[in-house]
Amino acid sequence: AICRVNRLDGEDKEYGYVVDYKDLFKSLEGAINDYTGGALGGYDREDVAGLLESRLDKGRERLEEAREAVKALTEPVAPPHDTAAHLRHFCGDPSDKEALKATEPRRVALYKHVAALVRAYANLAGDMGEAGYAAADADAVRAEVKHFEQVREEVKLASGDYIDTKVYEPAMRHLLDAYIRADDTEVVSAFDDLGLVELVVENGLGALDLLPAGIRSDPGAMAETIENNVRKVIIDEQAVNPKYYERMSELLGALIQERRAQALDYKAYLEKLVALAGQVARPASTTTYPRSIDTAAKRALYDNLDGDEALAVQIDTAVRHTKKDGWRDNRFKEREVRGVIREELGPYEARTDEIFELVKAQREY
Repeated sequence: AICRVNRLDGEDKEYGYVVDYKDLFKSLEGAINDYTGGALGGYDREDVAGLLESRLDKGRERLEEAREAVKALTEPVAPPHDTAAHLRHFCGDPSDKEALKATEPRRVALYKHVAALVRAYANLAGDMGEAGYAAADADAVRAEVKHFEQVREEVKLASGDYIDTKVYEPAMRHLLDAYIRADDTEVVSAFDDLGLVELVVENGLGALDLLPAGIRSDPGAMAETIENNVRKVIIDEQAVNPKYYERMSELLGALIQERRAQALDYKAYLEKLVALAGQVARPASTTTYPRSIDTAAKRALYDNLDGDEALAVQIDTAVRHTKKDGWRDNRFKEREVRGVIREELGPYEARTDEIFELVKAQREY
C-alpha cells in the first residue's frame, strides 16, 4: 500500500485520490500490472468485466451526465436565454410575494447540478485530451462550465441565496479559481460578509458595481436583482415584525409597479429602491419611534400592538423578567412566558398566541 485512500463520506464526494508524494507509482507500475494480471488471470473476461475501471472513462461519463442534467434543467428558460430570462425562470416575478419561495426548488436543483458539473469537470480538466476530447470540444466544454457557473452565481445573487455559503466550501472555491475564473474571485468575496441589501445601504448605488457583468449590463436584471434581495430580507424578517414588514412589502410592490409603468426614470427608480432597502435593513434609523421604544423587540411589539407604547414596554419588561435560559421549545418555560403575556394583554387576551409568537421570534429575548 502506498497510502490510505480517503474514505468517501457522502453523496457529495464521489471519488478520492491517492497522492504519490514519493513518485512510487512509476516504480511499482510493473508490479501492479503483474499483480492485477495474475489475480484476474483465471477468470473469463465477462466474469471480471467492470472490476477495474478507467478513471478517464468514468470521469468522462460523469462529466457528460452532469452536462446533460444541467442542460435539461435550463432548457425551459425562455429565449433569448440571457441573464434576465434565467433570473425570471429561477427567481420568479419580484412583484409576486410568493415567487421566491415557489421557485426555490428550481434554484436548489440548479445549485446542486452545477456543483456536480464543476466537480466532474475539475476532475478531468487536466486530462481532457486523454479522455477523448478534441481540443475544440475541450474548449467548448470549458466555456459551457464557465457559463453555467456564472448563471448559478447570478441566480444566487439575484435571489439572495448567496448568503448560504455551503455550495462555496473552500474546496469548491479552489476548483473554481483553478479551472474556471481565477481572475475575478474578488467579485464573489464582496458578498461574503454582507448581503447585497446591506452593501447597498452602506455604499449606495456604488455597491451595484460589484454585481456580475451580466446583471450590470441589463437594467431590468439589475432592478429585479435588487427587488428580489429586498423581498428576501422582508420574507426572512417577517416573523420578527409582521406589521412593519407587511408595510415594506406593500411599498416594494408599489415601487415595482412604478418601474413597470415607466413612471420613473431608471436612476430615480434606483434611488427610491436604495432608500427602501435602508428602511428594510435598518428600521430604527429610518422610522421615528417614541423615546421609550429603544430596542428592536420593543419596536416589534409597538408596531404590532397598534402603537400602544405603554403596553409594548410592559410586555417587554415582563418577558425579560420571566424568561429563563433556553426557554424556547421548552414546554414549561414557554408556558411561563405565555402566561405573563396574557396577563399584560388584559382585555386583548385573545391575541396572546399572536404576541407570544412575536416575542419568540425576537433575537434579544
